[in-house]
Amino acid sequence: MNGYEHTVWILLLPLIGFVLLGLFGKKYFNKSAGIIGTALLTISAALALLTAYQYFFVNGLMNGVYPKVQALKFTWLMFSPGLSIDMGIMLDPISVMMLVVVTFVSLMVHIFSLGYMKGEERFATYYAFLGLFTFSMLALVVSSNLFQMYMFWELVGVSSYLLIGFYFQKPSAVAASKKAFIVTRFADLGFLIGILILAYYGRSLDFNTIIQTLTAQQSQGYLAAVSASFLGVSALTWGLTLVFMGGAGKSAMFPLHVWLPDAMEGPTPVSALIHAATMVTAGVFLVCRASPMFQLAPFALEFVTVVGATTAFFAASVGLFQNDIKRVIAYSTCSQLGYMFAAAGVAAYNAAMFHLFTHAFFKALLFLGAGSVIHAMHHEQDMRKMGGLWKAIPFTWAMMMIGTLALTGVGLPLLHIGFAGFYSKDAIINSTFAAHTGIGSYAFTLLLVAAGMTSFYSWRQFLMTFHGPYRGDAQHGHHHAAADDHGDGHGEHHHAPKLSEVHESPLVMLGPLAVRARGVVFPGMGFFHCFLGEGARESWRGSLVLALGEEGHLPLWVEFGPPAVPLIGFLVAFCYYILHPALTAAIQARRGMLYLFLYNKWYFDELYDFLFVRPALRLGRFLWKRGDGTVIDGLGPDGIAARVLDATRGAVRLQTGYIYHYALAMLLGVVALATWFMVSGGGL
Repeated sequence: MNGYEHTVWILLLPLIGFVLLGLFGKKYFNKSAGIIGTALLTISAALALLTAYQYFFVNGLMNGVYPKVQALKFTWLMFSPGLSIDMGIMLDPISVMMLVVVTFVSLMVHIFSLGYMKGEERFATYYAFLGLFTFSMLALVVSSNLFQMYMFWELVGVSSYLLIGFYFQKPSAVAASKKAFIVTRFADLGFLIGILILAYYGRSLDFNTIIQTLTAQQSQGYLAAVSASFLGVSALTWGLTLVFMGGAGKSAMFPLHVWLPDAMEGPTPVSALIHAATMVTAGVFLVCRASPMFQLAPFALEFVTVVGATTAFFAASVGLFQNDIKRVIAYSTCSQLGYMFAAAGVAAYNAAMFHLFTHAFFKALLFLGAGSVIHAMHHEQDMRKMGGLWKAIPFTWAMMMIGTLALTGVGLPLLHIGFAGFYSKDAIINSTFAAHTGIGSYAFTLLLVAAGMTSFYSWRQFLMTFHGPYRGDAQHGHHHAAADDHGDGHGEHHHAPKLSEVHESPLVMLGPLAVRARGVVFPGMGFFHCFLGEGARESWRGSLVLALGEEGHLPLWVEFGPPAVPLIGFLVAFCYYILHPALTAAIQARRGMLYLFLYNKWYFDELYDFLFVRPALRLGRFLWKRGDGTVIDGLGPDGIAARVLDATRGAVRLQTGYIYHYALAMLLGVVALATWFMVSGGGL
C-alpha cells in the first residue's frame, strides 16, 4: 500500500458518469444529467487536489525529492511469460499536476454548461461525452507505458470527434469533426510507428525501462538503438520524431493545425475543454514525459523547436484579422502551444509545463468568457456585430480583461509582478535566447514577434467586443456571412440583438469565470519556484535556471523585450480600433494581398484541398468508374457472369418439352455429322 489507492477513483468517477448518463441519461436523467456529471467530477477534482497535496507537500517535503510512484499496476494482456502488456497509474510531478489541471478545467466546464447548455434536447448525452473525454485524458496523463498512452490517446480522439460533432444536424459540425478525426489519425500513424521503433530498441513498452535501456546504450558508445540508422539518421531520432508527429497532430502544430479552428463548431464549453488543458496539450505533455529520451536525440529536439516556433508565429499572424470571437481564441491556442513546444525543444521542459499550467487557467477563462458574450448576444459570434458591451455585461468585461492581460503577458519586470502569462511566456522566450544556438535564435526571434501579434489581436478582440459603438444593427455584406460560420450549433445564423436586449449571463456561468480569474491574477510564486526555481534544477537539467548558468543573467534588452512588446501591441490596437476606426474599415475595404493572405489563413485549406482532397476525389472517381465499373464489373457481373447467364438463358430455350423438337435436333445432328464425314473423306 503506497497511500495513493484513491487515485483510481479520479479516473473512474468520470467514466461512471459516462456509462450512467450514456445508457440511462436520456430516458431517466436528462434534466438532472448536469447535476450528476458535475457532482461526480467535483469528487474527482477534490481527490486530484488531495493527491497533489499528498505528493508535493507531504511526501515531497518529507523525502526532499519527488519520486515516481506506481499507484496501480496490473497485467492487461499476457502473450507469454516474458511478454505482456501492463496497465496502471504512474504518478510523478507532471502527471500529478495534469490531474489537477484536467479535473479542475473540466469541472469549470461542467458547471458553466449547466447554464449554457440548458434546454438542449441531448443534454444527458452532452454530459456523457464530457465524462468520456475527461476519463480519457486523465488515463492518458497517468499512463505508465507507451501502449496505455496510445490507447487512451486514441480514445481522446474519439471523444473529441463526438464533442466537436455534437450538433450533428449541422453539416459544418459534421465536416469539422471528420476533419479533426482524419488529420489527427494521420499524425497518430507516425506516433504508432515511433512507438514500435522505441519499443523494439528499448526492449519494452514501459517508460522507465525504455529510458534506462537507451541511456545505457548511449553510455556504451551509441550502441544498438543509437547507432542503427536509416538515411543517415539514427533509429532513436526517427522514433522520437515520429512520436512527436503524433503530438504535433493532437496539439495542432504547423502544418497539421488545420483541424483546430474548425473545432469551434462544437459547443463553446467544449472549446474551452479541448483548448485549455486537455486534448491539445497532450502533445506537449508527451514530449515532456519522454524528455530523457529526447535528450539523447538532439536533432529531434531541434525539429521540435523549429515546428513550435513556426507554429507560434503562423497562428499569431492568422489571428490578426479573424472576426469570429471563438476563432481568434482558437488561433491563440495554436500559437501558445507553439511556445510550449519551442521551450521543450531547447530542453526548457519546466518552462513548457509551467506555461501549460498557466495557459490552462487563462485560456479556459477566455473561452468561457467568450461563451458568456455569445450567450448575451443570443449566440452571435461575429465581433463586427458587437461593440460597447461593457455597460451591458460588466462582469464578463472584467473577466475577459483579466484573461487578455494574462494571455499578453502583462507584468512589471523590475518587480517581477504580473499576470500568469508574464511568468511563463517570458520564461520560454528567455529560454530560447539562453540556448545560444542557431535554432534557439530562430525561435527567440519568431516568439518575440508572435508576442507582439498576440497582444494586438487579443486587444483587438477585446476592444471590438466591449468598446466603441454598438454595431449589432449594422448590415454586413454577403461576403461576411460566407466568410464566417456562426451559431455555435443553436442555429445556422443569428441576427445580433438590440443593445437593450443584451444581458449578463446567469450566476452558474459567471461563477466558473471568477474561479478561473483568481488563478490568473494570483498564479502563485510557489508555482513559479516549483517549475523554474531550485526544485526544477533537480527535476530537469534543461530548466531556465541551468540554461542561463549559475548567475542567471540576461542582456537587459532581452529581459525587458518580452514585457515591452505587449504594450506596443496594445497601443497599435487601441489606435486602430478606438482612436481611428476608419483606418481599419479602409484596410478591410481595400482587401490587399497581405490582408487576404492572413485573413484566409495563409490559404492552407485551399492548398490542402488542391494537394490532397481533390486528387483523392479524382482517384476515388477513377477507381470507381474505371477500376470498379470497367474492370471489376466489366469482367465480373457485367462480363463473364453476364455471358454465362446469356448462355444459360439460350440453353433453357432449347428445352421446350416437345418430342418433335428433339427429333428434329437429332436429325439435324445426324445430317451435320454425315456431311462432315463426306467432306473430310471419312477419316477422323
